Order: sequence, then C-alpha cells, then structure tokens
Amino acid sequence: MKKWSLLLLTLVLTVVVAACGNNNTNNQAAGNEGASQGSAGNAANEQPAETNSLESVKASGKLRIGTEGTYAPFTFHDKDGKLTGFDVEIAEEVAKRLGVEPEFIETPWDGIFAGLDAKRFDAVFNEVTIRDDRKEKYDFSDPYIVSRAVLIVPEDNKDIKVFADLKGKKAGQSLTSNLTDIAKENGAEIVATEGFNQAIDLLLSKRIDATVNDGLSFLDLKKQRPDVKLKVVDEMPDAAESAALFNKGNEELVQAVNEALTAMKSDGAYLKISEKYFGADVSK
Repeated sequence: MKKWSLLLLTLVLTVVVAACGNNNTNNQAAGNEGASQGSAGNAANEQPAETNSLESVKASGKLRIGTEGTYAPFTFHDKDGKLTGFDVEIAEEVAKRLGVEPEFIETPWDGIFAGLDAKRFDAVFNEVTIRDDRKEKYDFSDPYIVSRAVLIVPEDNKDIKVFADLKGKKAGQSLTSNLTDIAKENGAEIVATEGFNQAIDLLLSKRIDATVNDGLSFLDLKKQRPDVKLKVVDEMPDAAESAALFNKGNEELVQAVNEALTAMKSDGAYLKISEKYFGADVSK
C-alpha cells in the first residue's frame, strides 16, 4: 500500500509541476509579445509627423524672407534706417494674409540663392526674374512686377548709345543677375558689384563705363536725385517678369502666396503699394 501511495503521490506532483511550467511558458510568451507590441507602438509614436512648408511657416508664426536691402526702390533702407521698398511691402502684405509675421534676412544678391539652398529663408522677395534655368532648380510664385532692362551711362558719355556699344567697355553688374547676361552677350568687361547702388556709385566716379540695370530702379533714382548726371541710352524690348522664389517641394506655400497675391490685386492693396513707388500699376 505504501508503494502504491508513494507512486500515486509522485504522479500527482509530476502533473502539477508540468502544468505550472506550461503556464509560466505561456505567460512569458504573452509578456514578450506585449513588450514587442509596446516597443513597436513607442517606435511609431517617436516618428515625427510630416509637415509641409506652409504648416511649418504657420507653426513658427513667421515667414523668413531673403532680400538684399540695397536695391532701391525694391528693397532698401530709408533715411531712418528702416528696411522698406516695393518688394518688402509686397512680402509684408503676403505674410499678413498668411497670418504670420515677416522676418527679413538681408543677404547680398550674389549669396541669395545659396541662402535659399541652405534653407535660411522660406522665400526670396527681391525682384528675382523668372528664367528657364532658374525654374529647373527653384519654384516661382505668380509674377508680381514687370520691368525692362536699360543701359545707363554718364550724361557726358558719347561712345555708348546702344547695347552693342558695350563691347570692350566696363559694366558694373551683380554677377548672378540676368542683367549681367545682357552685358556679357554684348561683349562688356564685367566689374562685380553688390547691387544697383554700388553700380551707380562706380558709374558716377567713372570707374566703370556703364551698367545694365532695371528701368524702374533708374526711374526711382531720378525721382530721388533729379540732378544725378546719368542717362538711359537704350532699353531691351522684352519685359521681364519677377516673382517670389522658393525651393522646390513647397507647393502648398507657393499656392498660399499666389492666393495672397491674387487677393491683393483684387482688393486694391497691390495697386496702393505699386503707385506709392512707381505711380502706376507695374504688374503688367
């Protein structure tokens, strides 16, 4: 009897131990599965949600704008040192309609594209001419100003009458400007300048022979300094359209800027700014 009792007790204990072992194994497996799901959930939570450029601008509360600050009447400093100008006021109005504040980052023209490449700005408002080669790398807003290139020389200059006369002459130009291309195509020797104002200073001091520049800038110069001893001797027949510049991949931001520009033209805000600087509608 003792043998049978011991044998029965051994069998019962074996079954109980086995059952406990299986239960622990199942609990451990379930625990590991739960941990894996938790890790996966945490990993998913850690991935940042993608935001487009318009959302980023609105989240930051500001539109970062690249501009020269030395190119009157488009972007310059007034007598009190305040940044102002046609492009500046257009950009300010656009930012207002996007519901954000404009933050202007002043940059020399020859570094403004590199600044956009480095994402220092969200956009450039600086009389940037729409060109096919630029469209390959950047996106433009709808054009907001139309102008023509003119050839400017000292009043007493009798040698340069048309663009073709630039051959062998010194022309003061910003190196990456489309205006420089016109000077080069006509054989000019290019003297690098940081913008319109410096080109005018070099011209007045006779360190250069001419500059190919924006006709609207020259009109503003004559308005501000009617006695300046300079004249326009030739003008390109084709008008150039300028617009805000963006890195590619910012479709939502470009569309929002276009909508703002359209609204400005519809409600008279654009015309008010245009007439302030030019006395006319310069959008066409």
